[in-house]
Amino acid sequence: MRLFPELEYAITPRYLTAPSKRRAGLLMRQKVRFLVVHDTGNSGSTAAANVSYYQTSRNAMSASAHLFVDDRQILECVPALTGPPEKAWHVRYSTTEDKRRYGCKANDAAIGFEYCFGPHINADEAYRRFVWVLAYACWKFELDPGRDIVGHHLLDAGRKTDPQTGLARSYRSYRQLLLDVPAAYDYYTGKAQAPPASGIEVQGVVVARAPLNIRKGEPFRRAPARLVPAGTRLPFVGRVPGERVLGNARWYALPDNEFCWSGAAVPA
Repeated sequence: MRLFPELEYAITPRYLTAPSKRRAGLLMRQKVRFLVVHDTGNSGSTAAANVSYYQTSRNAMSASAHLFVDDRQILECVPALTGPPEKAWHVRYSTTEDKRRYGCKANDAAIGFEYCFGPHINADEAYRRFVWVLAYACWKFELDPGRDIVGHHLLDAGRKTDPQTGLARSYRSYRQLLLDVPAAYDYYTGKAQAPPASGIEVQGVVVARAPLNIRKGEPFRRAPARLVPAGTRLPFVGRVPGERVLGNARWYALPDNEFCWSGAAVPA
């Protein structure tokens, strides 16, 4: 194991008062079976602000989540990673997709993670922490990071769009999240030697074979792009999985959170 036993980021307990509507204090009925990813839906609201709101409105409604993640903190307001997992009310019981996928209801057997986004929140750092804590939860509860993470928008289709909306505001996507968490899990558990997609060391230089789109924020063609001419030399900081283009899903991670498809660049 690498960093999971020591925890690269602190997970800070800031439990809501129990019993209350938002935190009943009931233990999960069974072991943690999967993870549900959300976003707050409130651009610019920090983890601390969301937990504070939950606390002051703890008896106003039953809606809740376990953790909030921004660029500075990972706060746990309903025990899950820092104490025996309790139930939180983050997916409606009337939905059926959670039962179909996992054989159980999300509120009974899943941890809810809320992604904070928007003005004054460093999107790169918030996303890095979000990916890390999801990978850590998979390790802690022996979950498969490629199978046991699901977006709220899929469990409550037609009514919810999270975490797609929040991730898009950070120039990322749900699809990219599902690639980045397994990659981080492999790195932190020692199954891969390369660091996560944010890479910190220059690994080499590639040259654009033809006019090439450089994508900002994620290795997908939907990301904002700038065009560089053929022959442009591009230093890269790592090789990462991304959108599959012509059967090739490998991309080069460039400085400043940019990416280029490996099929359109060759080693210098």
